[in-house]
Amino acid sequence: MIGTELERLLYTRPVPETTEQQLSALLRWAKGSKQAVARELGVSLRTMQRWTARRAAARAKPSARHAALIDTRLRARWQPLVRARRRAAAERQGLVVHTRARFGFAAGAGGSDDPRHRLLTALVPGEVARELFSAWEAGAPDRQYLMILGRALGHVYFRAAGRRADALQVRLREVDFIEFGLA
Repeated sequence: MIGTELERLLYTRPVPETTEQQLSALLRWAKGSKQAVARELGVSLRTMQRWTARRAAARAKPSARHAALIDTRLRARWQPLVRARRRAAAERQGLVVHTRARFGFAAGAGGSDDPRHRLLTALVPGEVARELFSAWEAGAPDRQYLMILGRALGHVYFRAAGRRADALQVRLREVDFIEFGLA
């Protein structure tokens, strides 16, 4: 969920959803050469012709394995310059995180440490964005994203960037939704 939202941040246009649209984009980049796309996907020219037949009734659907490969190849080539610019901007200026999640606390005596849902919008620094993108590239599980974001949101929002509640440890759990934006 969090990795998907990070990926969405990097694009200015939505990635084609259907396999038909994805094949169309791959063909456009290959200047219409079905042979080149077939070679890139590791299938025969005839298979490529079946997948891209003009008549819908004659069009065959790629197997799940091939559909995943098509999706992977498309995402690797979708808006590379835009992705690089937006990632550099996020790492330089930081990210705006808008989320509704359950936050838990480990606080000193007398504090309430009951986890509760909060709707929160905060600007996190570029170092956090760099850490999130590194985790995303490594294929990290959501647990690692939650740890990174919990630490960052705890520092920025709950501890007011070091001006209060120094001993407060924030744990982020159960994310209902999360959105990222450029600062």
